[in-house]
Amino acid sequence: MQMKFISRKHVTLLVMSLLLVSSSYQAKAQQGFVHESSTEYQWPEEKGVLKKLDAWQDQKFGVLFHWGLYSIPGIVESWSICSEDVDWIPRDSTIAYEDYKRDYYNLIHKFNPTEFNPDQWAEIAKAAGMKYMIFTTKHHDGFNLFDTKQTDFSVMNSAFKDNARANVAKYVFDAFRKKDFMIGAYFSKPDWHSEYYWWPRYATPNRNVNYKIERHPERWESFQKFTYNQIEELMSGYGSFDILWLDGGWVAAPRQDIKMDSIAKMARSHQPDLLIVDRTIHGKYENYLTPERAIPDKQLPFPWESCITLSSDWGWVPNAKFKSANDVIALLVEVTAKGGSLLLGVGPTPTGIIEPEVERILREIGGWLKVNGEGIYNTRITPVYHASNVWFSASKDGSKLYAHYIPSKDTDMPDTIEWENNIPAKNSSVLLLKTGEKLKWSRNGNKIKVNLSRKAKQLKEPLVFVFNIEKK
Repeated sequence: MQMKFISRKHVTLLVMSLLLVSSSYQAKAQQGFVHESSTEYQWPEEKGVLKKLDAWQDQKFGVLFHWGLYSIPGIVESWSICSEDVDWIPRDSTIAYEDYKRDYYNLIHKFNPTEFNPDQWAEIAKAAGMKYMIFTTKHHDGFNLFDTKQTDFSVMNSAFKDNARANVAKYVFDAFRKKDFMIGAYFSKPDWHSEYYWWPRYATPNRNVNYKIERHPERWESFQKFTYNQIEELMSGYGSFDILWLDGGWVAAPRQDIKMDSIAKMARSHQPDLLIVDRTIHGKYENYLTPERAIPDKQLPFPWESCITLSSDWGWVPNAKFKSANDVIALLVEVTAKGGSLLLGVGPTPTGIIEPEVERILREIGGWLKVNGEGIYNTRITPVYHASNVWFSASKDGSKLYAHYIPSKDTDMPDTIEWENNIPAKNSSVLLLKTGEKLKWSRNGNKIKVNLSRKAKQLKEPLVFVFNIEKK
């Protein structure tokens, strides 16, 4: 018989046990801040949403583009205008806060990405083996990269306003649709530029709304309408979407209620079966979980993605240090074995292109996936998923297993690869996807030893073996 894989029927019991060990995450951060993740999951009830969710789980590898005013000076997204005293929010302390915030907002007059080339973004992402995309239509600073009618603080009033492609979100989404990506719109629920959220009457001590909603309900109602209208503009005027990716989890009921029921109903009226990702807010509108800069300690039996940056920041910064292609592949392998997807953060330059070093890394990842993607795409978890440097994934129908060997850095390939359990069927082959070779293997009890060929030992990248599993 085929292997027994984790199904929704077992979710309730598994969640209770797995969450005891998965509530802490392995931080991959250099910034020192990990977005808190939900520790519970609620399956959608809509059949169409479930079907799209299953299709999304097949994709495995996506790209998240952070791009905006913060890209001009190359700083940590829009967080520098949030007056919280933490080490990962750098700010020139010689400038008074209000002056700094004014100068930041004035960057709208310098936003002029004259080399803006969304077709280049899409072509490189496609070559990287990415299958879905999320584009930041508005970050917390409130600068809109689409033609919103709710505020003047948008790209349509920037230094780029006279360019034929000034409505950049439209051209980004269109470019990726042409490449058959699943399309997602990032949208920040908090808006630090809106006077309905940060009221100029009061100081802005932190990321939250800066007035008491219970004392000024009419102002908060204006913010609710503002948010609803902006999301409707996106959902009704920018083509088809698969994902609405909402950031800013502190904006949520009961204190900062933006009426998610009405937003979701409206969004799905324009975009049937839309996946809604209300990040960190457990419930029916967090269709998949999004641990940030982290990978769960254990497998999770529900949909999730790790959001991890290629450099140390989400947006473009000068002289950035990037993860190598093999580093990203190792992350992708681990995430896949644990049942998730990898959303890789890439920051286009202030001029509007993906810089050459990033392009080189992404194309190298894509070269690996072109050969080894069978062990990543359309796979699902298997009960025994990790043994030392080897991670396992299973074909969706359970007929094959994939063993992913992650070599140690700065060491030669070993003569043999070993693991316990996940026993290949008798007289079956263990195939190395990279070379197409059938490798010799042996079994001693539950231990498996695969002998590497001379050709395989010369490789300097993760290896993927495929084999049929022993029937029980």
